[in-house]
Amino acid sequence: MLRKLLNTFRASHEAPLPQPDTQLALGALMVRVAKSDHSYQLSEIQLIDKLLTRLFDLNPVEAAKMRATCEKLDASAPHTDTFAALIREGLDHEHRLSALEALCEVMLADGTPHVEEIEEIHETRILLGLTEEDLREALIRARAGLG
Repeated sequence: MLRKLLNTFRASHEAPLPQPDTQLALGALMVRVAKSDHSYQLSEIQLIDKLLTRLFDLNPVEAAKMRATCEKLDASAPHTDTFAALIREGLDHEHRLSALEALCEVMLADGTPHVEEIEEIHETRILLGLTEEDLREALIRARAGLG
């Protein structure tokens, strides 16, 4: 009974999620790639924050808040195509390639790309309207960015 009361109180004070734009869509896709192997590690969270900071000129606190919002958006949106469509329609080819590069960095963050992460990247690449060559380029850039 107490739990139900507390949950009702919490639910009534949570701010509604914002409508995703291209930035939030990319952040949500990064979270989705990181979680796709059913293991959301600290190294992936830290990298997402770092990427959000770099890509969108945020300070670390703003990036962490944005990631938290993206985690909620990811949980509330059942399909990757929702986010990919926002990016595909809102960004030119070069920026979509940069988005794919960021997703590849997240996939590589824990050292070993898992099958689920690879599948998520391939599905997203198609939804972003990018080619296999674009993916190869994004992977090369992502590996170079990770050192």
